[in-house]
Amino acid sequence: MRLSEFDYHLPDELIAQTPLLDRASSRMLVLHKENGRIEDRHFRDLPEYLGPGDCLALNNTRVFPARLFGRKPGYDRQVEIFLLKPVSPDRMLWSALARPGRHLHAGSRVDFTEQLSCEILESGMRGERVIQFHCAGDFDAELEAAGHVPLPPYIHRPDESGDRERYQTVYAEKRGSVAAPTAGLHFTPEVLEACEERGAGVAKVTLHVGLATFQPLANDEVAANELHEETYEICGANATRLREARRIVAVGTTSVRTIESAALNGGLEPQTGATRLFIYPGFEFKATGAMLTNFHLPKSSLLLLVSAFAGPEYVLNAYRYAVDQRYRFFSYGDCMLIV
Repeated sequence: MRLSEFDYHLPDELIAQTPLLDRASSRMLVLHKENGRIEDRHFRDLPEYLGPGDCLALNNTRVFPARLFGRKPGYDRQVEIFLLKPVSPDRMLWSALARPGRHLHAGSRVDFTEQLSCEILESGMRGERVIQFHCAGDFDAELEAAGHVPLPPYIHRPDESGDRERYQTVYAEKRGSVAAPTAGLHFTPEVLEACEERGAGVAKVTLHVGLATFQPLANDEVAANELHEETYEICGANATRLREARRIVAVGTTSVRTIESAALNGGLEPQTGATRLFIYPGFEFKATGAMLTNFHLPKSSLLLLVSAFAGPEYVLNAYRYAVDQRYRFFSYGDCMLIV
């Protein structure tokens, strides 16, 4: 299976650069995976597709301001440190990306504010760095003040104050992601309430989004690629709701990877773990019954996951239809419900 088989043409103007004012007003393409039938709906229609016995699996991770801009002494241009995850219990050692990499080697210091700086300790694979923070004040407060919302690179504008709230789901609770689980961005408290009024349950799971979600796949032979490790958690009552559901409706590819990883690791029981699960056509789903997802980049691991669930032919046809109908793509764009 070749990665080049999962390509499609997307005009630049269809890549959403800003969110809609009303989260629930996004368009929703409904794809019936048994026959490829397509419906044009809006996200606020989601409750119509739910009923008793359904359970929404929501990823409650919270995005933190992972992008830091600073100065390296003796270098006259701004540099960027993009935080990935803490690697020490006190959260002063982090795995990160650094740009420009050729100027940020082991021993380099970067100053962000008068109170916050870091030292690069070592370089790793794929441009990763291990950095040591030095902070004269409250670390979390300094990071919150100095950090920027880590908008994806296809959003061609600086982050704005409104992104701090809008690039976050309304049910975000557990801080730890460098990218939003974007299918969840469409939900409002009112839509969640309407889903429950239809008889659907809600289960919270956690997967902290890291490099695995947005890294480009390097090898055209699909099976030759590997994903970075990401941590996940399913707590007691939520595991029970998932096990007892007639149909699990996974909200986002991160929720899919969480419940499928759990299913492969002893079942939908309370658990904490780490996953490198790479889902592509041929994968046998054990837990996911339906999926809500945004539109994904060509030749990405996320498009492969969706294609595995609904079939490459139906998915790529739906994407071509979405382009023709001028749907908005990617993080701040419209969504697709696969039933």
